Amino acid sequence: MTSPAKFKKDKEIIAEYDTQVKEIRAQLTEQMKCLDQQCELRVQLLQDLQDFFRKKAEIEMDYSRNLEKLAERFLAKTRSTKDQQFKKDQNVLSPVNCWNLLLNQVKRESRDHTTLSDIYLNNIIPRFVQVSEDSGRLFKKSKEVGQQLQDDLMKVLNELYSVMKTYHMYNADSISAQSKLKEAEKQEEKQIGKSVKQEDRQTPRSPDSTANIRIEEKHVRRSSVKKIEKMKEKRQAKYTENKLKAIKARNEYLLALEATNASVFKYYIHDLSDLIDQCCDLGYHASLNRALRTFLSAELNLEQSKHEGLDAIENAVENLDATSDKQRLMEMYNNVFCPPMKFEFQPHMGDMASQLCAQQPVQSELVQRCQQLQSRLSTLKIENEEVKKTMEATLQTIQDIVTVEDFDVSDCFQYSNSMESVKSTVSETFMSKPSIAKRRANQQETEQFYFTKMKEYLEGRNLITKLQAKHDLLQKTLGESQRTDCSLARRSSTVRKQDSSQAIPLVVESCIRFISRHGLQHEGIFRVSGSQVEVNDIKNAFERGEDPLAGDQNDHDMDSIAGVLKLYFRGLEHPLFPKDIFHDLMACVTMDNLQERAVHIRKVLLVLPKTTLIIMRYLFAFLNHLSQFSEENMMDPYNLAICFGPSLMSVPEGHDQVSCQAHVNELIKTIIIQHENIFPNPRELEGPIYSRGGSMEDYCDSPHGETTSAEDSTQDVTIEHHTSDDECEPIEAIAKFDYVGRTARELSFKKGASLLLYQRASDDWWEGRHNGIDGLIPHQYIVVQETLIS
Repeated sequence: MTSPAKFKKDKEIIAEYDTQVKEIRAQLTEQMKCLDQQCELRVQLLQDLQDFFRKKAEIEMDYSRNLEKLAERFLAKTRSTKDQQFKKDQNVLSPVNCWNLLLNQVKRESRDHTTLSDIYLNNIIPRFVQVSEDSGRLFKKSKEVGQQLQDDLMKVLNELYSVMKTYHMYNADSISAQSKLKEAEKQEEKQIGKSVKQEDRQTPRSPDSTANIRIEEKHVRRSSVKKIEKMKEKRQAKYTENKLKAIKARNEYLLALEATNASVFKYYIHDLSDLIDQCCDLGYHASLNRALRTFLSAELNLEQSKHEGLDAIENAVENLDATSDKQRLMEMYNNVFCPPMKFEFQPHMGDMASQLCAQQPVQSELVQRCQQLQSRLSTLKIENEEVKKTMEATLQTIQDIVTVEDFDVSDCFQYSNSMESVKSTVSETFMSKPSIAKRRANQQETEQFYFTKMKEYLEGRNLITKLQAKHDLLQKTLGESQRTDCSLARRSSTVRKQDSSQAIPLVVESCIRFISRHGLQHEGIFRVSGSQVEVNDIKNAFERGEDPLAGDQNDHDMDSIAGVLKLYFRGLEHPLFPKDIFHDLMACVTMDNLQERAVHIRKVLLVLPKTTLIIMRYLFAFLNHLSQFSEENMMDPYNLAICFGPSLMSVPEGHDQVSCQAHVNELIKTIIIQHENIFPNPRELEGPIYSRGGSMEDYCDSPHGETTSAEDSTQDVTIEHHTSDDECEPIEAIAKFDYVGRTARELSFKKGASLLLYQRASDDWWEGRHNGIDGLIPHQYIVVQETLIS
């Protein structure tokens, strides 16, 4: 029988699941509300811009006084908005920033009023009307896509609930059958004991009567025992059957649980980002960019006194970036867009087996299922990749439509400033009726096809995510993760584990090595923000002890890697420069002589631990090297100091943050320039030092006073690598589909082409050759000759 405590526990599990699903459902609703608010703000912003330019055109002739009133009117409207916090949050978005700078620029406008008025009425305002119409139409389509994604997610959650209930039901039946079996066994033991006692208590009688009585009693006991044995056999069979059903149901529950968690993670991490980036914001920033550039083109032809304000607006327009705005929006409403907690396995009735059961009699079934999933995944990935290529090509077409550079109106100022000449010029360009009608028809047709492919791609990716999660769990359980490449079996993993005794932390050494090899000339390094998603991925890999930047591949975003390095120093529990030496270092900054300043900084820093000095020496040698490419990367020592100052040294509480931060930046700049005079040399302080190749060199005393160079070490590794590669002969493969390489490293080939494979570069790529050219070959587009592999 099921105990009341276990029954109560089951009810709590169901209630906990329902609570979690309700929270997700509420979160999904809030997401749509947030996107609705964003659309409403966008429409209101565009409406304000239209009203603004219309009014501006009307009062342009009345000169500066009326323009000042106009600016104050819209500024007052901004200040009187009901939801002040929401409005304040929106100020970090690039379109709103442009709008705010535009209001400030109005106070400076006072010249060339006739030409500007006509351009406002016949060019800029129609652009904003078009952007408003496009934004509303695209948001409606985006909302349909988002609703479909949410419906699919809730369907997955409902499926998990059904599977969990089935598992609970079969497990309860198994427990009940086991209880009945134990009861039958007790009855059997009781009957046997009873028969023995009866034989012992029998009294002596005449031989004939005693024999007859014993025969009759013996028949009765045998009949009773047989009945109990039959009942026991039936209950044993029932228990076995129910136990097998419970195991299968638990397996299905675990598979569904893994697939559900994967679907939820994919929705929050990828789908929401794609929905905002590739649907809601599709063309909005680019179209707004064009409209504002039209305004800039007109304004930049005015008198020189207006240039200062217009430069600020141009900078804001240059920074119109859908990706950055999406990231800022998701960071502002982190509680709405962050993924929920993963669903955990909820044991039923004390069943603590939270892993798939891969033993007989279900092992063969799981093996077959794993193979079926692998085959289906291979087909689905190829099909979805083709849909993705079509979708990306269509997206590029739309982007080409909305990014056409037609905002230059300088020709209007090369002729008479009369209204007739301006009207004739404008009418022949952007806003001519035949041109706009044709372009809008093409744009809407292309948009419809794009959203169709977008839906198809997202649905395919959803299915792949669920099936991949089930396949990976099955493969992990069955232990069938085998590689076909013989060279990879002999080569060490690219994952690098952090040595507890390593002087330079792995994240510092790896990021600096990568930037030194690939990013010394990257413009704006450490100043331009990277992708927050990629920064988190790289950071999490380092925290797991891996080195995601190992090897020579340059497929990471340079700004994201720079962000990881700054984030590491900013996140240290104790800053690299301790607070107890803050005042001593600030006193050094007041010295005018640079050499004297470096000497005093050295004295202050020498009290720090050896490990801290080694890290400082390594970091500032790298920053000095980076600053030598300032003509290309635009990062001289002062700019680097501005970027690293807040991360390396925090200003103590109670100090003027602004003035102290300026001193901190000056200190960091001095250390970058004078790092060789400040830090001990390798003979004074043994440990790794930074080399120009981006690697570390370990200096220690040797009998000859020489050290092994980084170049020699690299050469040794290279020779060993080629020797290992030569041990495996090339493998022949045939192309299943046409493939066009997307980068210089990827090979292009036709269906049926013969390819040579050297080794596996990853699970999805081979290193090989085609038509005498070496490069990367996608695994899913080829068939490997099994006879050669064997």
